[in-house]
Amino acid sequence: FLPGFRCQQWLHLVFERKMLFIRMLRRVGQSLACGCWTPVLPVRFLGISPRQIPADANFHSASFSATDHPRVLITGGLGQLGVGLANLLRKRFGKDNVILSDIRKPPDHVFHSGPFIYSDILDYKNLREIVVNNRITWLFHYSALLSAIGEANVSLARAVNITGLHNILDVAAEHNLRLFVPSTIGAFGPTSPRNPTPDLCIQRPRTIYGVSKVHAELMGETMQSRFFMMPQSMANSSATWKPAQGCP
Repeated sequence: FLPGFRCQQWLHLVFERKMLFIRMLRRVGQSLACGCWTPVLPVRFLGISPRQIPADANFHSASFSATDHPRVLITGGLGQLGVGLANLLRKRFGKDNVILSDIRKPPDHVFHSGPFIYSDILDYKNLREIVVNNRITWLFHYSALLSAIGEANVSLARAVNITGLHNILDVAAEHNLRLFVPSTIGAFGPTSPRNPTPDLCIQRPRTIYGVSKVHAELMGETMQSRFFMMPQSMANSSATWKPAQGCP
């Protein structure tokens, strides 16, 4: 338990984090609707993957008109953000165009709110089948083991957070998907500068979750800088979204 003053500070911080997430989700929804969001997709430099990306793969996603809504897949849909994001996107694109997925059984209210399917990101064949059978065009990758669980089972966290990420990158490249991968405050470490924390700074996380998110950020930055010509308004964006310290 925290002393009274520390507890008040902690509750205030939690409230600020929740409000930041709500604002972030709204901005994502607005960007998706106007077509100004430029995702970063996987490319052929993933040499550790045993799968080959087609030589003629088109890594630039097409824009969508108001009458041609995207088909959205959300991995890790039963986590902290998946259901909220699905509700927002379903209001914009229609309930049947946004599919939640997870390896857990959903509660009744989630199951009846819109499409839900089983999806294991460590099963590449299963991912491909989902994308093809459901004609997926946008993919939000939320599947990950967070810090506490990850530290208790590092090998599983490494598989889910890193191998699973590469499966997502590969399937997104193969099928020309728009891809969004969030990052976390856990990507920073105790030696990172504080208040304010710049996007580019020392990142030496102490958890496998944080390490895996730094890996995801670097993958995204590499793909963005090497393989995309982006409009000036997106010049400072990256493949992953990471809040500064003091945010979730």
